[in-house]
Amino acid sequence: MNTLTTPRENRAVTESAPQERAFVSPSVDIFETKEGYLLQAEMPGVNKQGLELTLEGNSLTLIGRRSDQPVQGNPVYRESRPVHYRRVFELDPVIDVSKIKAKVEQGVLMLELPKAEKVKPKKITVAG
Repeated sequence: MNTLTTPRENRAVTESAPQERAFVSPSVDIFETKEGYLLQAEMPGVNKQGLELTLEGNSLTLIGRRSDQPVQGNPVYRESRPVHYRRVFELDPVIDVSKIKAKVEQGVLMLELPKAEKVKPKKITVAG
């Protein structure tokens, strides 16, 4: 079984801070490539300034805080919820954590998680 990451924990904000928004787990897609893994996390309403990515040991924590967009008028109907996002992953040791790259576009966080050189497949040349 090839495992990149395992969700560990997602905590809602405690009652002691009712003015804070709750955290929800963002939807995530993970793809394996020849070079590593690509993780895409959907966090609508989150921009670069609202992202907090932390790596502690082999635990990767993604936090996305939505920015409030002022709207003219009174809401009649709303489907978007005023929430923040949080998800924790345990990284597989094959990932070279020193080379992780991140970018966010239109509320989608994209993380490149490259495999360490020692675990990439290598071609062996056969002599004549």
